[in-house]
Amino acid sequence: MKSIKTFVAVTALSMMSFGAFAQTVSATASTLDGAEAQIAAQAKQAGASYNITEAHVGNQVHMTADLSK
Repeated sequence: MKSIKTFVAVTALSMMSFGAFAQTVSATASTLDGAEAQIAAQAKQAGASYNITEAHVGNQVHMTADLSK
């Protein structure tokens, strides 16, 4: 039980410190340009810059990016 509480505490603290510096967003579209446009719009709305960290192309494009201020 003690190890579970420790794990939960460490996880919560790590998410708090990560959340203070960056935010992760994702978008899905039919093209790479469309997905990036959605990411750019989310970054602009948050007043942040973005760095694309992942893009997967299948029937649609799924893109993930980190926002930073």
